[in-house]
Amino acid sequence: MKIRAYRKSDAKALVKLVQALASYEKLKGPGPAEGRRLAADAGKRFQVLLAEEGGEPVGYALWFLTYSTFLARPTLWLEDLFVLPSCRGSGAGTALFDACVAKARALRCGRMEWTALDWNTPAQRFYEKKGAKHLHDWWIYRLSPPVVLGTAKLRAIPPSRAAKKARK
Repeated sequence: MKIRAYRKSDAKALVKLVQALASYEKLKGPGPAEGRRLAADAGKRFQVLLAEEGGEPVGYALWFLTYSTFLARPTLWLEDLFVLPSCRGSGAGTALFDACVAKARALRCGRMEWTALDWNTPAQRFYEKKGAKHLHDWWIYRLSPPVVLGTAKLRAIPPSRAAKKARK
């Protein structure tokens, strides 16, 4: 098992792995336009590590830095950690995860964070074996692409509700 940094020549393999992740999660994967943006952004907006078996990519870790104001240190955000189902148990996931931890240490991050789907108990067990803690007191919020891209309006909080929230 070899872990290495993404190269521009890996673009097709990366998109294929992301599509395999989407299939595993029963989600719509990237289309052609998204695949082109993904390839163009790799190494710029985010970093990728690839796991190779016999010279073929079998998994990836996609990460980028955020920042913790309370720790006053960067946080390594692990967006995706995925290994092809046929290659699970080969050590690829452990090697990718450990490489991310090594990156976080090298970058002097205060922590490393990520999400796991509520139904993905194999991933949850893997992370807990690595020493990760499930943060029960945090909720994830998301604005959808139409709102962020400006094709849908951001909903305003009615004045009466906004005033109540401000008093709390």
